[in-house]
Amino acid sequence: MENRIPATILIVEDDLDIADMLNAYFNVQGYRLLTVNWGEDCLKLCQNEIPDIIILDIRLPDLDGFEVVQRLKNNRKTQDIPIIFLTELRHREDRLRGLSLGVEDYITKPFDFQELRLKIRNVLLRNNRYTMMNAITGLPERQLFTESLDYHLSDGAFGVVLISVRNLDAFRDLFGFIAADEILRAVALIMKDSMVQNVSNDEALANWGRLNFVMTTPEAKMDSFVSDVQQRLSKSFTYFQSQRERTYMDNDPILDYKIQSWVIDPTKESLQKIINDLDHLTN
Repeated sequence: MENRIPATILIVEDDLDIADMLNAYFNVQGYRLLTVNWGEDCLKLCQNEIPDIIILDIRLPDLDGFEVVQRLKNNRKTQDIPIIFLTELRHREDRLRGLSLGVEDYITKPFDFQELRLKIRNVLLRNNRYTMMNAITGLPERQLFTESLDYHLSDGAFGVVLISVRNLDAFRDLFGFIAADEILRAVALIMKDSMVQNVSNDEALANWGRLNFVMTTPEAKMDSFVSDVQQRLSKSFTYFQSQRERTYMDNDPILDYKIQSWVIDPTKESLQKIINDLDHLTN
């Protein structure tokens, strides 16, 4: 199973400060970013690579956004790319003109990042450009977990638990992808069941990359959750290895897992730092 490819956002914005802010914000959200500053560059790029969505400024140095949209929609290769206009224009006629050309939505400057994030997410889901749920475990992917982190940061200290499955690729080579997928589903089920019994249904649980699981917990309940999951995983991994028809050779990597947990203090840590820490611990 390959790593899930994040949705690609193409930002077409000639204001470099705004383009940099959009890049920084949506990179944290787990998207892949492409950026150009001219309308012609947007058209050329889309001939070589189809983004999942375009954030398009109406006022560009060479072409206006309306012409860019019209040329994209008139090309069979690019006609289905969803587009959100980013503009200072508030006039009804301009909004109607864009919508008539097939633009999905508008957002006006100065814009709210969370509003833009939700509009992008809704457009992607509406157009089936990607899914936010992991196909194997049924858990949310990192974009939804990032949103939950954003909300948690406004509610005081909380715990984060990260579980990484190790040597699964070698296990898959020995026993097949069906057995490897069973491992991932088992870890997800153990964490969900322990969450219900020891924490609450209000916490966030998600995949963070292909072989990692991450969850928020109340600070006071983090240690008991970790202890319970540790016991369950130990039994399950022992069972999985004992049920394999082929015995391990001396030099075969042993299927294993690692649990890491820590407390987040919102007065000292930002969303960007938490995400960077998770990426560092899972790479």
